[in-house]
Amino acid sequence: MPFITPDFMSKLYLVPTPIGNLEDITFRAIKVLKEVDLILAEDTRTSGKLLKHFEINTHMQSHHMHNEHKMVNRIVDRIKTGETVALISDAGTPAISDPGFLLTRACIENNIEVECLPGATAFVPALVNSGLPNDKFVFEGFLPVKKGRQTRLKLLAEETRTMIFYESPHKLIKTLGHFTEYFGDDRLISVSRELTKLFEETVRGTATEVLAHYTNKPPKGEIVIVVGGKK
Repeated sequence: MPFITPDFMSKLYLVPTPIGNLEDITFRAIKVLKEVDLILAEDTRTSGKLLKHFEINTHMQSHHMHNEHKMVNRIVDRIKTGETVALISDAGTPAISDPGFLLTRACIENNIEVECLPGATAFVPALVNSGLPNDKFVFEGFLPVKKGRQTRLKLLAEETRTMIFYESPHKLIKTLGHFTEYFGDDRLISVSRELTKLFEETVRGTATEVLAHYTNKPPKGEIVIVVGGKK
């Protein structure tokens, strides 16, 4: 068993992992993942490749949206007995459109210390390189698929701050179409995909221009959409 320094006693660590380029992980993240008693991973197969690359042999357990409700109390009990636990998602910072909120809330309610390490989050580079105002912004994550989508879009049409969305490649055309319908043809949009990866790309323009681009060139990979606010 590795030596646990005092700051590793009975705590939940939220540990960001690279969104693509493995070199984006921090030295501290590697240290924490090597020294905790347990790593909770959204997908153990995906995270297993990351841990193997950095020679991290800590025991890993699955923790995802389908089992997190029934696992929370068990994890809290383990931490209460003195164990240290790290939570990671497939990519980026836990709880940002990924599992993590429920366990974090439960730990806080049980007076368990929670520490979130700084690290990769997809929407930050997408926002910064969009060229759109970033002094004030709102993170929307994934829009509702069906119920509530129209209501949300009507509300956001009046939003004056820059807006950030996550979207899957097979739904991008539909979402961009909704943006032109509800926000207007000339609303400025920036679409970043495959951030930090080999085929990273950012396409900027009006809603109509960006929609036309991806209609002619179907997108692949992880996608972040940044939309200018209403003027």
